[in-house]
Amino acid sequence: VRVAFTVDEEVAAGTKYFDLGRFGADIAYTLDGSGLGELQTETFSAKSARVTIRGHSVHPGTAKGRLVNSVKLAADLIAVLPRDRLSPETTEEREGFVHPTRIEGGAERTTIDFILRDHDDAKLEEHVAVLRNLVEDISGREPRAQVTMDVEHQYSNMGSVIEQHPRVVEAAEEAIRRAGAEPTRTIIRGGTDGSRMSTMGLPTPNIFTGGQSYHSVKEWASVQDMAAAAATVVELVRVWAEKP
Repeated sequence: VRVAFTVDEEVAAGTKYFDLGRFGADIAYTLDGSGLGELQTETFSAKSARVTIRGHSVHPGTAKGRLVNSVKLAADLIAVLPRDRLSPETTEEREGFVHPTRIEGGAERTTIDFILRDHDDAKLEEHVAVLRNLVEDISGREPRAQVTMDVEHQYSNMGSVIEQHPRVVEAAEEAIRRAGAEPTRTIIRGGTDGSRMSTMGLPTPNIFTGGQSYHSVKEWASVQDMAAAAATVVELVRVWAEKP
């Protein structure tokens, strides 16, 4: 039995340098789920994007015909994002989104950070194309500005790997039952360290922890569900010992 504690999971870098050989496991499970009995076998595929807008700042008293305000161009980009689709607040289940998470800068230079998510890799690329087209349109409105968009891959949907190892999921379901709960397979509208670990070659489903209202000021966890999660881990060891 191997146990690992990772850091930076929330920024999709928790296992970026994880040494699978040194870890020495054939299968793994993360404890990063939510409600009692949840067993998650799919995640979003994820990319991040940074749009950088470089304008031209001069004293506002002599700015006529000269000032190129990158803040206003950034506001224009946010304003043309789809309002009734492709956002976290308008999507659910397997629907993906383009989500601005941070704006920083001033008249001379402004950056906008986005996260792009979907369970389908092809659709994720479509979301990237949507954002890129909007960026190019904003750039075309003000040719004196320099507008760039840099995209980085963060993690992939672990579902395609997990489905090749049904025993890993079946063992977890049996362990959850033995711990006194009813297993429920769900998908994650987000990611987990298992996303990267699975695509690295270590199939890693995600087990519930009892956490609720993640990433909010009212985030909380059920002590009873946490105890059930701990019991599930103990039962997992027993299941694999009985039927390796």
